[in-house]
Amino acid sequence: MSPARILVGAASALAILALPGCSFPWGCTDTWAERGEATASVRIVDTSGQALGVTAEVVGWRLEPHPQTPTEGDRVHFTYRFDGVAGTDGGPAVDACAVDGRRVALMCLTVHASGAWPEPDGSRTGDDWLHVEHPDRVAGVLLIPDDQSYQGRTCAQDVKDGGGTHPPEPARRGDQL
Repeated sequence: MSPARILVGAASALAILALPGCSFPWGCTDTWAERGEATASVRIVDTSGQALGVTAEVVGWRLEPHPQTPTEGDRVHFTYRFDGVAGTDGGPAVDACAVDGRRVALMCLTVHASGAWPEPDGSRTGDDWLHVEHPDRVAGVLLIPDDQSYQGRTCAQDVKDGGGTHPPEPARRGDQL
């Protein structure tokens, strides 16, 4: 093979590797968005902090035994509402956390707009349960505004196509909100 053909072949290979979407293992980076402030009513944001045009709110909460396991004592039963989800693909998801008086998370879970019931006004409503170790310490239920519906592939999962900005790590028991 002539040196000119080798040079053309090498240049073509480099051009293919430089195409957008292709990355080397050393080029794949993961970053996580910063967690937004938890409140009872939030404007949901994407990983860049841009509002999605969707709001979520805790409509109410109370301590009561779960109907399927009443002997296990009180749990936090909360209701929530998503507004502005019409036309969104599957809808966003946010972390809901039972917190104590100092806003320390006692238990969290992710609630999805797609799992809530559609209402005639276009909103979606749902309810869920949080099992906390000490229900008497619960001072409220808060939502975190970061959309958790899209996680994306990490570099560890897929070096070639992973990476980029991901939603913040889901809230966990003990997190200060």
